[in-house]
Amino acid sequence: MIFDQTVPTKGNLINLKQQYQFSQQGHDLLERKRNIIMKELVDLIEQAKEIQERILIIFAKAYEALQLANLDLGIENVEEYADGIPEYEELKIRFRSVMGVEVPEIFREEKPKIEIPYEIYRTDAALDEAYISFKTVLSLIIEAAMIENKVYKLAYEAQKTKKRVSALENIVIPQLKQSIKFIQDTLEELDREEFFKLKMIKR
Repeated sequence: MIFDQTVPTKGNLINLKQQYQFSQQGHDLLERKRNIIMKELVDLIEQAKEIQERILIIFAKAYEALQLANLDLGIENVEEYADGIPEYEELKIRFRSVMGVEVPEIFREEKPKIEIPYEIYRTDAALDEAYISFKTVLSLIIEAAMIENKVYKLAYEAQKTKKRVSALENIVIPQLKQSIKFIQDTLEELDREEFFKLKMIKR
């Protein structure tokens, strides 16, 4: 036991009681932290599920529109338009703190609508729909990747916090209680002996 060798003095008893109080407060704070992180994880998992469903639906719509565009305009023409589309749109990432854990979030200025980057008078509605759908899917995939990163970081922190809570519950706090009881019992026994000696002296 960590505290078994503590000398049974009133000073040590006060120190151990302070440690016990701090340990209880630390336990309560860590437990609250773990609960908040777990709630955040549940919310993120729900968001990820919703985004995944949207990705599947919009992907199906995009491929259907792309097939129609290939039939109407020809695959070679569609590929030529595709070559002129920028592959990547710069994104800004900022970080938000969740109980001390920095998690990434996408930050970008909201645009009123997705702009078509080619001459629409030479194409048809199917190609436009395919482009808009694939552009939407790309944004959703990036958002899903961010959520996955958040889940990983928060799950790791939740596991660390759980271990600390468990250590306080099962090791630190019980040993402190045992040491406090040992010193209190010893001091009470010494007080009884001292009282008995005083009575003997008076007799």
